[in-house]
Amino acid sequence: MIQNSHDNDSSSKSVNETVNGSHHFTIRGYSLAKGMGPGKYISSDIFTVGGYDWAIYFYPDGKNIEDSSVYVSVFIALASEGTDVRALFELTLLDQSGKGKHKVHSHFDRALESGPYTLKYRGSMWGYKRFFKRINLETSDYLKDDCLAMHCTVGVVRSRVEGPKDYSVVVPPSDMGQNLKYLLDAELGCDIVFQVGEETFKGHKLILAARSPVFRAQFFGLIGNPNTDKVELEDIEPSIFKAMLQYIYSDELPDLVEITGSTSTCTSTILMQHLLAAADRFGLDRLKELCEVKLCEEVNVDTVATTLSLAELHCCPQLKAICLKFAATNLGGACTP
Repeated sequence: MIQNSHDNDSSSKSVNETVNGSHHFTIRGYSLAKGMGPGKYISSDIFTVGGYDWAIYFYPDGKNIEDSSVYVSVFIALASEGTDVRALFELTLLDQSGKGKHKVHSHFDRALESGPYTLKYRGSMWGYKRFFKRINLETSDYLKDDCLAMHCTVGVVRSRVEGPKDYSVVVPPSDMGQNLKYLLDAELGCDIVFQVGEETFKGHKLILAARSPVFRAQFFGLIGNPNTDKVELEDIEPSIFKAMLQYIYSDELPDLVEITGSTSTCTSTILMQHLLAAADRFGLDRLKELCEVKLCEEVNVDTVATTLSLAELHCCPQLKAICLKFAATNLGGACTP
């Protein structure tokens, strides 16, 4: 029998990407640069991209003698030592009228067709001998107050090979919620007491304020009182407030069965309805959406009417749509508001 062993399997990845950088070049006194002769250029300051130096060369009388100063030329030149530097380029002549009709020559858009341009050595250039017809340039919105402005982007190609990682550190999932819930359950460092019906609940003002904009305003807002140590809450059941507190600390939807001791689906739905209302009241948007998901799953003949009313009252469009669809299918649209 021949057995295949894969103990020596390996993998690697070649990653090719560009390191991009831009330079803004302004030419003031354009008319004074005319007549310097073909092949003569005005240079921008040197700028660095991808570990190489670059410069923009502007030829007011063109780069080629044979063009007889009919065109202006613009080139991007490698201004530092380098061999076979591969790069993408973009030259933009800026429209100075505010209309945003810039003249863009981009190599980035055509990279898939021709690949990056290779500059063999210092002084190698990429650009356009016939960048713009001079007579057209001088009557265009690109020239304003005898000034030209252009923007150049260079993307230097970098290649690397990624092999398998030499380490296998296992990062455990976050336990922040568990730690905060421990503070709640153990009542460590509590500085606020809530009176809800006949029951009391302790909490931490800073944690509550961090999670709920309503508590933040109540304890630390302009009309809030940071010295408050007791708050009486009305129109909320103790079991619902307890569930909401557990969510605030743990960031997880609490087990309502565990809190109430009831396993009835109908009771579970009613509790979830009340929890959604509480979430909306205290600005707990994520909890509200978690409740909405649960209620969407639990829509039935007994609860669809109250759930639809709740969805209307607390702006839950998806829950409303589910209720209406259920009613139309199972009740002949009897619950349509």
